Amino acid sequence: MATLTVSPPPVLHDTGLDITLDDGLCHYFNYYWLRDNCATSFDPETRERLYDIFAEPAPPRAAAAMIDNDSLVIDWVQTAPNAAHRSTYPLAWLAAHATARPRPDPAILPRRYWFADHYPAMARFGFDAVRTDREALKGWVHALLTEGVAILGGMPDSDAALETAANLIGFPRPTFFGAYFDVRLHVDPDNVAYTAKALELHTDVPAEDLPPGVQFLHCRRNSVEGGESLFVDGAAVAAEFRRAHPADFRLLCETTVPFYNEHDAYDMRARQRVIELDDRGDISGVTISQHMADVFDHDQRFLDAYYPAFCRFGRLLQDPRFVMRFRLNAGECIVFDNHRIVHARAAFVAESGERHLRGTYTDRGELRSRWRKLSGEGRFSA
Repeated sequence: MATLTVSPPPVLHDTGLDITLDDGLCHYFNYYWLRDNCATSFDPETRERLYDIFAEPAPPRAAAAMIDNDSLVIDWVQTAPNAAHRSTYPLAWLAAHATARPRPDPAILPRRYWFADHYPAMARFGFDAVRTDREALKGWVHALLTEGVAILGGMPDSDAALETAANLIGFPRPTFFGAYFDVRLHVDPDNVAYTAKALELHTDVPAEDLPPGVQFLHCRRNSVEGGESLFVDGAAVAAEFRRAHPADFRLLCETTVPFYNEHDAYDMRARQRVIELDDRGDISGVTISQHMADVFDHDQRFLDAYYPAFCRFGRLLQDPRFVMRFRLNAGECIVFDNHRIVHARAAFVAESGERHLRGTYTDRGELRSRWRKLSGEGRFSA
């Protein structure tokens, strides 16, 4: 006859309790944490926490605890008359939180680096398809999270088309250029992009405290001579830089540098790190823009080390191994991670035709949110 294994009862302490879970190990859980995360603490409609742990007159303590039907049941010490409370926690839920690790996030996907030859393989999706087909939308969002860039084809020649595309991921995110911007020749330009000159490799709007995360460029007209688009996977370049120049890599990760954008109506200033790391130490992107870089305000002796590292990285971004060159055509919208993809434009002959790109931004947090809902792996997913 098989022997039934019975877990020992919880052991109560002043500040928490010990419980043996299915892994056979004894785990400690803090009373504050347990009371704060009782299922009754959350509103069933809004899914927000309504319980106010700040209002407790005394630290929470368990009066009794037991295992019942694969759940931990706690009766709490009453801290006020008529304040008796019982909490129930599935043991599987406790096991998922026993190791003090962040909740698994389906939107943290492995990045696929790409190089100069990527254009034929770049992810492409139809505008109508991503609007109407959940799997096409899911594929588009996945490509943006993993490769950082994709093209939407079949975009109508209208302002509304760009707004529709942006709303599939998030909400158009205004910058000091406005909610939308038009990249074409301006009579009185306040940005190099609004001229026919070459635009060097850069990420957009580093002079804002939080530069926007996802950029949309909808090509409405492009009949000029020249004006090719240049795109670089900044994360791929940073990975090579980390391998070849680890000390320089650390400098660019740890040091903030100033950026600015000043014109008649605004004076924007912010500090950014040239190479960005996520919480796990992986390369999440880069921030670079020579035309918006302010005067570096570091100690001159420190700059003896920083400037050579900065220039080595800048030259590596321009290495032909990494620079993808192509022509963006009317009806295409290129969408890319503005914290990862470094982009530029070759000079063009203004009199040779017309070139008009309309742009906007959304944020990376909304992109990740969209993937979590599409993948059905959120906290409240069925």
